[in-house]
Amino acid sequence: MTKKKILFIIESLIAAGGEKSLITLLNHIDYNRYQVDLQLLSFGGEFERYIPKNVKVLPPHAYARFVKHQTSGTLLMRFAKLMYSSTIRIGSQTHKARARKYWQHIGPCIEKNIQHYDIAIAYGQCLPTFYVIDKIKATQKLTWINCIYHLEGHEREWQRRFYDSVDKIVLVSPAALEHFKGVYPDMADKMYYMPDLISPSMITQMAESELPKYPFNSTDDIKVLTVARLDKNDKGYDITLDACKILRDRGLRFKWYALGRGPYRDEMIRFIKENNLLDTFFLLGTTPNPYPYIKDCTLYVQTSRHEGYGLSIAEARILNKPVVTTEFDAVYNQMVPGKNGLVVPQDPTAVADAIERLLNDQELYDSIVAYQQQEKKGNTEEIEKFYQLIS
Repeated sequence: MTKKKILFIIESLIAAGGEKSLITLLNHIDYNRYQVDLQLLSFGGEFERYIPKNVKVLPPHAYARFVKHQTSGTLLMRFAKLMYSSTIRIGSQTHKARARKYWQHIGPCIEKNIQHYDIAIAYGQCLPTFYVIDKIKATQKLTWINCIYHLEGHEREWQRRFYDSVDKIVLVSPAALEHFKGVYPDMADKMYYMPDLISPSMITQMAESELPKYPFNSTDDIKVLTVARLDKNDKGYDITLDACKILRDRGLRFKWYALGRGPYRDEMIRFIKENNLLDTFFLLGTTPNPYPYIKDCTLYVQTSRHEGYGLSIAEARILNKPVVTTEFDAVYNQMVPGKNGLVVPQDPTAVADAIERLLNDQELYDSIVAYQQQEKKGNTEEIEKFYQLIS
């Protein structure tokens, strides 16, 4: 039997939710049926170590090599980088605007892949999608959207041609699907829902790894944990910090740990220092394996304003950790309020109240753990939906 050739494209494999979901998918594909290539637009991410041996990782494209070495680029590459750098310095730039300007200036310098694939999959919005449409030859092209993807005005019109050109648009939650139907209602008939694959056995196994000795090593502390990119607008870390301060001012004894990196880090450090939280709130950086931290925490807290699904919440549930989460678009795709955790408004006081309630009500805490121990949490059988999408 001739194997179908699939190409996945993703920006990188840093320690983040979309990247983790791709690694899980790659580890469940039937390689007797498919030949898989993977193109990273940048290298060095923490999850690269988990790429299955069956997957062929393509070398960096010429522009990526130029960016790294700065010596062998053509005059066009040098000029493109200068133009891109100049335009993004003007005013504040959203991620979508930066991606658009990158593609407008840098895109022409990126060579096309000369291979022909049966299926090409852009695993992520913006650059991977632009790359699949402009640089890849494939019989069928798909794009994966792993967030509630807001596109308005100029950005919506500029990106229209890319979504017009793909055969299927895959979204990771019903909420994300309904939202994107509102962005491009004329494309609704080629939009599909497929959840991120979640493997309880893999997560449970990885959770057995040894924890670092410091600072997450105390056995008698109440440990609150958040795993998310250090971001204010989507991940709501301003809510996190304010809730932490409220609890500390109430006299509650606990430690709050955050796993992640991102643009809000410096502002978070300032807040921690200015509000005397140095012995209460800890930034742990990133790790490709957050599961020992989740397994060892007292409860898991997510303060997001927007999530395509909320993969870290699912992972906390797999490890039977009571969850406090803010209410975002897709939260009820997995949360059953009062059963597997508490869902509250996007408000620091509401978050603090829910945390305090869980820590003071042992009966509620135990009932949530008991519910989590019996609820269905894994979905690796959804790989069959993936095969249908690429058939």
